[in-house]
Amino acid sequence: MLSLAMRSFAQVLSPPFRVILWKSLGITVALLAVVWIAIEWAIEHLIDLSAYPWAQTTLSIVTGLGAFIGLGFLIAPVAAIFIALFQDEIAEKVEASVYPDDPPGTAMPVLPSIILSVKFLGVVLLGNVFALFLLLVPGINIVAFFLVNGYLIGREYFEFAAMRFAPPREAKRLRKARGGQVFLAGLVIAGVLMIPIVNLLAPIFGTVFMVHLHKKTTGSIANWGWNAPRV
Repeated sequence: MLSLAMRSFAQVLSPPFRVILWKSLGITVALLAVVWIAIEWAIEHLIDLSAYPWAQTTLSIVTGLGAFIGLGFLIAPVAAIFIALFQDEIAEKVEASVYPDDPPGTAMPVLPSIILSVKFLGVVLLGNVFALFLLLVPGINIVAFFLVNGYLIGREYFEFAAMRFAPPREAKRLRKARGGQVFLAGLVIAGVLMIPIVNLLAPIFGTVFMVHLHKKTTGSIANWGWNAPRV
């Protein structure tokens, strides 16, 4: 599993993916910047503590720290938005470069793809809000973030990869049949999400990783130019 993850990460940084990488970084940074600006605007215009300079300063510091922590939790929901925009493009590049002898997958129609992405976004937001509340519980907060995102992201990324080759019901059945592997792969992606700066690569990495995992679970042989990695 780790060998496959390392090779997937190396592929993310390869030339065929650099355009997508720059687009994803731009979208992620822009969305997080909008959230940050909205928080700062709300604090400045909705709470008037000008008569108490010390309180204003304290609030600014607390708000800044809170926003920084909150933005860290928003990386996962941003990854959900990313799926709808670039998942099929990434999968096509992986399939063409690594699995040229396999039949190519079929991109999902736009409307079903958007619906699934919105559903995923809602689930991830709820899961991360729950994990955010657990920040108040020492020793559980990081574990909660790790497990919640490991499960949710692993499930959704794998099903997206599988639905390029099978209807949703069959993709879900395959994901349940390979639940242990999918969960472990999701934990790897969640681990990437926890690393500052590197977590900006998580959406592309997660998609590439799960395309490979789906191929391995369905018996495809990769044309890596080396021995096929073991899962």
